[in-house]
Amino acid sequence: QVQVVESGGGLVQAGGSLRLSCAASGRTFSTYAMGWFRQAPGKERTVVAAIGWSGNNPPHYEDSVKGRFTISRDNANNTVYLQMNSLKPEDTAVYYCAVDPRGLGTQYDYWGQGTQVTVSS
Repeated sequence: QVQVVESGGGLVQAGGSLRLSCAASGRTFSTYAMGWFRQAPGKERTVVAAIGWSGNNPPHYEDSVKGRFTISRDNANNTVYLQMNSLKPEDTAVYYCAVDPRGLGTQYDYWGQGTQVTVSS
């Protein structure tokens, strides 16, 4: 069982920045694929950014956040981050961190409780 805890959400004005953090348990964190997802009211949950266990492959980003969001990981501290810059009102959503323990980024088995991000215009 992997425990996943997000933090760092909040209210920010358009154009501002936030950094989300996600701490995941497990001695093999460095082998996990990690993803950030978001879900706005009335919409489906979608992947925002994902990062594999290997530094050989570039992270994946949803088209709408490319150039504004950056996903990174700190394997020594079992943490993954989502730096969000130039935020827009349409980025408002609950953001979830998820873990694929197989490291492939194709099946996320463990999820955090979510953290609210609200961007005001």
